[in-house]
Amino acid sequence: MELTSAEYQYNPDNFEVTEQMLKDYNEHGYIMIRGFLDKEETTKVTKVLEESEMRSKYGYGLPDGTGKEPKFVIWGHPGNDVTGMVARSEKVVNTSEKLLGGEVYHYHAKFVQKDARTGGGLLWHQDYGYWYKNSILFPQLLTSFIAVDKCTKANGCLQILRGSHKCGRIDHLPYSGQHQAELDRVKDIKAKCPLEYVEMNPGDAIFFSCNLLHTSDVNTSDTRRWVLLYSYNLKSNNSLRPHHHPQYTPIEKVPNSAIKECTNYFDLSGKEFLDPDVDNTVKAHKSEY
Repeated sequence: MELTSAEYQYNPDNFEVTEQMLKDYNEHGYIMIRGFLDKEETTKVTKVLEESEMRSKYGYGLPDGTGKEPKFVIWGHPGNDVTGMVARSEKVVNTSEKLLGGEVYHYHAKFVQKDARTGGGLLWHQDYGYWYKNSILFPQLLTSFIAVDKCTKANGCLQILRGSHKCGRIDHLPYSGQHQAELDRVKDIKAKCPLEYVEMNPGDAIFFSCNLLHTSDVNTSDTRRWVLLYSYNLKSNNSLRPHHHPQYTPIEKVPNSAIKECTNYFDLSGKEFLDPDVDNTVKAHKSEY
């Protein structure tokens, strides 16, 4: 996959957010870091997602209006399993802090699944289009989006409007089981901000602003598309009121080596999985998961 000006290759021996990366993030609304998790780390993450009770006990689907639905598991705190070590690792947390400009806390995590041929799409939206309703005053949040499987156009990869974070928050309206950005506005923004398909290999990561417009299509391929998302908020931007995602909780940061050293694949205690019934921005199908 060809690298562009906003894409970088992860070097495990010498990685830090450079001034150019920060400039790209502020200009484009994202940076891509290829090979952010190596094969061993990605395999360990996959084992948790495939073999723990996470999907069967806490999963649900969100209808997309086409008769299909992507499936979700959402939790508030990192926990101590392999996925928690990733969320607390220096490379994820330090990157988030450098891009946002201060101490961050783990706002929540998502495991998003699009099954082969049946996986639904996600409508055009900004994350802050939802999150500002949670009494968070400023769009000072980001998401680290990590590919577990190969992500392609055919299996519904992420699509972004490059630079659209500069447009500010856009009104979002309910549609089917989701909320979507006001489509006339999205159409106008498309005329100014290039559409990019974010194709990724397992272990690639894209860090993107909470105001970046993004979407993804249904999975029309014979391969699944699983991704893992970690969202972070600045401590100084802590929500004013309690809601269904955590308020400021200090992160117990761990070295990157903790991901490979961790052998906890099944104890998911402390993660505080979300019951979608308490989230008024979605309409979930728990019984059909």
